[in-house]
Amino acid sequence: MDYIKQAFYAKHDVWRYIVGLLIILVAWQFVGAIPLMIALVLAVVKQGGNLNNTPTDIAGLVDLLGQNSFLVLMLISFLIGLISLFLVVKFIHNQSFTSLTTARAKVDWKRVFFSFFFWGIISSAMVVLDYQLTPEDYVWNFDLQKFLVLAVIGIVLLPFQTSFEEYLFRGYLMQGIGVIARNRWLPLVITSVIFGVMHIANPEVEKLGYVIMVYYIGTGFFLGIITLMDEGMELALGFHAANNLFTALLVTADWTALQTDSILKDISEPGEMALGEIFVPVFIVFPILLFIFSKMYKWNNWNDRLFGKVEAPELDITTDIGNDTNV
Repeated sequence: MDYIKQAFYAKHDVWRYIVGLLIILVAWQFVGAIPLMIALVLAVVKQGGNLNNTPTDIAGLVDLLGQNSFLVLMLISFLIGLISLFLVVKFIHNQSFTSLTTARAKVDWKRVFFSFFFWGIISSAMVVLDYQLTPEDYVWNFDLQKFLVLAVIGIVLLPFQTSFEEYLFRGYLMQGIGVIARNRWLPLVITSVIFGVMHIANPEVEKLGYVIMVYYIGTGFFLGIITLMDEGMELALGFHAANNLFTALLVTADWTALQTDSILKDISEPGEMALGEIFVPVFIVFPILLFIFSKMYKWNNWNDRLFGKVEAPELDITTDIGNDTNV
C-alpha cells in the first residue's frame, strides 16, 4: 500500500501534470473570480462610484459587499477550482477519485470525521481558554441571525475550499512530483513550501510580517507528513476542514483573511501573543498530534515513508493504461 505509487497506475506523463496544473489554476484564479468581479461591478455602480476606485484589499471588499456575501463569492472560486481538478484527474490522467485520495480500497470516512471533530474540539478549547485568560483581547460579536447565515455558508462551502487545497497539494502535486522524482521527501518539501507561499498575500502577513510563513509552511509539512505516514489524505482533509470552519465560526479579526460574523472578535494588537500562536502550533501542538495519530493508526517505518524511494510497479499490458512516455 503506497499512496504516491497510485499515480503510476494512471496516465502520469510530465506534460499531463503541466497542462493539468495550468487548467486548474486558470479555473480557480480566473474563472472562479468572475462571480466576485461581477458582484463588485454591480455594487460599485449601485453606489454611483467609479470603477477605477474599486477596492482590492480584503477589508475594502468586505465593506463593499458585506462579510457573508464576500465569503460566499470567495469560496465559489475554490469550488470551481475543485471541480476543475477532478475533471483534470479524470479526463487527463484517467485516475479515480479514490486513488487520488487514498491508497486504501475505499476512502476511510471514519478517519476524515475523527480528524475533523478531534481537531475541532481541541482548537475550540484553545480559543475558549484564551478568551478566559485574556478577555480584554476580545469583544462579543454574536448576532444570531448573522451567525446562522455564516454557519450555513461555512458548513456548505468551506469544505470545498479546504478540500481543494488538500487535493491540489497533498493529492495532485504530491503524487505527481512523487512519481516524477521517484521519492517521497521532495514532494513533501515542495508542496509544503508552495502551500505556505500561497498564503503570502493574506493580510496576516502584512500585519505580522513574514515570520507567519513559519506557521503556514509548518502546517503544510504537518498535513504532508500525516498524508504520507497514513498513506492517504483522509486525516488531512478532516483536519483542514475543522481548522478553517471552527475558526470562522468562533473568532475573527480585522486583519485576517477570514473576516466573518463569528461569535468573538479579536481586538488585540498582534504582538508577542501572536508570535506564540505561530510557533506553539508548529513546534509543540503538531508534534503532539503526530504522536497521537501514530499510536492510533500504528504508524511505523517513518524514515522510509517520509524519505524513501517511490519505485514504479511492474505494469503489464492490461494494467498500463497508456502513457505516451513514462517518467
